[in-house]
Amino acid sequence: MRNPGTTHGGRATAPLPVRKVPKPLLSAATAALCALLVAGCSSAGSGSGGAAASDAKITLTVGDYGTFGYKQTGLFDAYMREHPGITIVEHTVEQETDYYPALQTHLASGSGLDDIQAVEVGRIAQVVKKQANKFVDLGKADGVDKGAFLPWKSQQASTTDGRTIGLGTDIGPMAICYRKDLFQQAGLPTDREEVAKLWQGDWAKFVETGKQYQAKAPAGTFFTDSAGGLFNAVVSSSTTQYDNSSGQLDYKNSPSVKNAWNLATGAVQAGISAGLKQFDTPWYQAFANSKFATVACPSWMTAIVADKSGSANKGKWDIATAPAAGNWGGSFLTVPKAGKHQKEAEALAAWLTAPAQQAKVFTTVGNLPSNTQALSRPEVQNAQLDFFGDTPTGRIYAATAQSIQPTVIGEWDGLVKDTLTNGALLSIEQHQSDPAKAWGNAVKEIDDKVSD
Repeated sequence: MRNPGTTHGGRATAPLPVRKVPKPLLSAATAALCALLVAGCSSAGSGSGGAAASDAKITLTVGDYGTFGYKQTGLFDAYMREHPGITIVEHTVEQETDYYPALQTHLASGSGLDDIQAVEVGRIAQVVKKQANKFVDLGKADGVDKGAFLPWKSQQASTTDGRTIGLGTDIGPMAICYRKDLFQQAGLPTDREEVAKLWQGDWAKFVETGKQYQAKAPAGTFFTDSAGGLFNAVVSSSTTQYDNSSGQLDYKNSPSVKNAWNLATGAVQAGISAGLKQFDTPWYQAFANSKFATVACPSWMTAIVADKSGSANKGKWDIATAPAAGNWGGSFLTVPKAGKHQKEAEALAAWLTAPAQQAKVFTTVGNLPSNTQALSRPEVQNAQLDFFGDTPTGRIYAATAQSIQPTVIGEWDGLVKDTLTNGALLSIEQHQSDPAKAWGNAVKEIDDKVSD
């Protein structure tokens, strides 16, 4: 999932569509969830179930951003019904870029922290490296099986001495969402498998397809939404991103960063990008106004496409495999040691990230599970999104998730991505800045902040 305001990962913040699940599968999912609840959630909270289920009144606070889906799915309500002594209060901030600085302030002072705090994937390395001692080792919490999560996901929230400070909520495997009607008008294929062949295995082919589109593009439309989105998609599908194998920031020498920069600036020069800043109002409006034909589309992006495009464009969008498998987004649940109710918070975090709950979140709001058992559940594999018609949404994203290769995520990745996409590339697109100067200015800004 991606969070508006950051280029690392996120989630939709607007009302979300409902995913279609075959009735027998939905019933199975509901039965599984009910079974967990009737059992008192013992598998996830056996170590603190007594305290949680006692007559003592406890308020657990959960700090997060965007849409984690817990209210939309009714999971908080379900947990509170089975734990009458617990009240859950969610503190949600729309923009992750507003949420994270506040979290840092509370961590520094040791006060004002929620019992559970979400951390986005672009920030997790910084938290692990500099603040791990401020969080509970959830790898030792009752009901937690670290091996149940995708290995590369768990690795991102683990310290060198084996502590796990965060449980993965979701991941953001990428695809390409595209407008079938605009492709047809531009003389391109519309079948999702044929579309995927246009750029299979190479992001450069994606740019070349954009040039073909633009040559016959419907008036006022562009092939893709933004150079920043393209840049981030290319980097996110590489095993070497902003850091070297030792975990040291090395974006200036990264082959994937160089390739992404060249492709993104080339897209601008070829006139195939709409030049928008992702997650700003004009970008949202462009969906409804049919201003672009493709967008790099992590699983969480499908909800934004559906909501912002409007009912008039229902059935016009489809989803094709991206040029390369990559992950864009995803978050973790952590339990700060400064919290008042650590055991109860551990139990809730474990339960929320268990297979049945992650599957329910996906089939409701589109946040793809990071738990391997949840990924293989039939309600996930067979999920479809009404807005996209018969597109096998679940199978497309689950298959991509299994193909993602581990990459080093460093403590400065979020800063570098934001500076290069929302700074340098946006200045090239919207202010016609010279690419060499824009790169130089970005490097100086990044290096100044890293050295502080």
